[in-house]
Amino acid sequence: MDPKLLDILVCPITKGPLVYDREKQELVSRSARLAYPVRDGIPVMLEEEARKLSEEELR
Repeated sequence: MDPKLLDILVCPITKGPLVYDREKQELVSRSARLAYPVRDGIPVMLEEEARKLSEEELR
């Protein structure tokens, strides 16, 4: 994930910051409790494509 791209991307729901999880290939929005997939290096910033985070993952 390009660090410059990560600096300008925000959660489409909360407009909050995203954290890149390299292992899971996801952009995580803690404020929305969602993880957006990154497919072939391209972030998929659609709410319907996002995975809900569990309470354990938010800790």
